[in-house]
Amino acid sequence: ISSLQVYIIQVSVGNHQWTVKHRYSDFHDLHEKLVSEKKIDKNLLPPKKIIGKNSKSLVEKRQKELEIYLQTLLIKFPVTAPKILSHFLHFHLYVS
Repeated sequence: ISSLQVYIIQVSVGNHQWTVKHRYSDFHDLHEKLVSEKKIDKNLLPPKKIIGKNSKSLVEKRQKELEIYLQTLLIKFPVTAPKILSHFLHFHLYVS
């Protein structure tokens, strides 16, 4: 039995800050939709790793890579984030 890794991401918009929790598969699903709908670079998402995927160092490295991935997406969509990205980051709960 392997444990599922959940990544906790800090989101900041203006004076609002919150965290979202997602598994790698959630990031992958988001990425697939953004690649097909918004034509973002398919290589932007850090690759899925199989061996040693739950080692502490790999988890920390992937956490940083996923944060950079999200920051890159927000830079790419500076005015209005695609609905799927906004939902992924829970904007609807925190930003009016």
